[in-house]
Order: sequence, then structure tokens, then C-alpha cells
Amino acid sequence: MVSKPDFLSGSGQDQFRPELQLESPEGELHLRFHIPSHQEFALQATGIREVIELSPDRITPIPNASPLLLGTLNLRGRLIWVADLGQFLGDATPLNTDRSEIPVIAIQDQDIIVGLGVDQICGMGWLDAQSLMPPNNIPDTMAPFLRGEWLDTNNNKYLRLIDQTAILRSARWAG
Repeated sequence: MVSKPDFLSGSGQDQFRPELQLESPEGELHLRFHIPSHQEFALQATGIREVIELSPDRITPIPNASPLLLGTLNLRGRLIWVADLGQFLGDATPLNTDRSEIPVIAIQDQDIIVGLGVDQICGMGWLDAQSLMPPNNIPDTMAPFLRGEWLDTNNNKYLRLIDQTAILRSARWAG
């Protein structure tokens, strides 16, 4: 396959095959997910280092640590903290760690990486930042970590945009 001269440059015939053409997205790419209380959130894809589903025994609990922390994880040779995102945001429902796999979203800002344990990954989607509204009717514990929200008119539910930099730089980690 590498010996074909058109392998790297393309044959030029792909323009006539619609299944090989990229869609023209509107907005920015985001990862959508749920926390245990079934609230849906989104993170901008550019701040996500990795999304993994792993067995709970791969997360090493740390004695006497904050209840927000599930423990530590070896992510490709680097030790990172893994937090229960719902608990971090002030949600009363803890993440169920008594299951075969836990979805963890590793977010990064400069040299800081933290894993966020969530209940369920919904997938990737293009969201229009122009239609982002200020957060409405949210708990005070959640407000500093949100950039805004979209209203899903089909389900009459809100999709809230997480500010990953605010999470990574939060003083809440010290508590």
C-alpha cells in the first residue's frame, strides 16, 4: 500500500465519493457525558488528553485523601489523580465504583493532568459556541466550573459546558 504513489497524496478521485468526504461541522467538537445524577455535560475536545474506560482496581485509593478523589492512576507512565466529577461539582450522588469499568476523562492544561470519573460517555458532537447561554438555575458549588449551557429543546434538558481550566486550577483540590 505504501508503494502506491497516490497513497499519501490521494488519487483525486475521492472528491467524487461522498462517503469519504468529511462533513462540514458547525461549531466546536465536544465530548458529551453524564455524571451519576444523570445531568449531561460537555468538555471541549481540545482540552482532553485521553478518554479511557478502566477497571476500578486500576485506580489506587489514597487513604485520608479528599472524598472527591477516587485515587491515582498510572496513565502511560505518569501518575495522575482521578476525581469523581459529580462530587467535585457538588452533586450529592457519588460515582458507582462497584462495576466492571469506570469511564475516565483525562483533561490537561499545560503540564497538569487530572482524570475525571464520570458515569457514562455519550460521544462526540459539534456544538455551536455562539448559542451558548449563561448557566441558569445551578448550585453555587457548580457555578465556577461552567462556561455556559445549551438547552436541548427536544428533551427540555440542559447540556452544560465545563471549564476544564477552572477545574484543574481549583483550590477545591486542597480541601
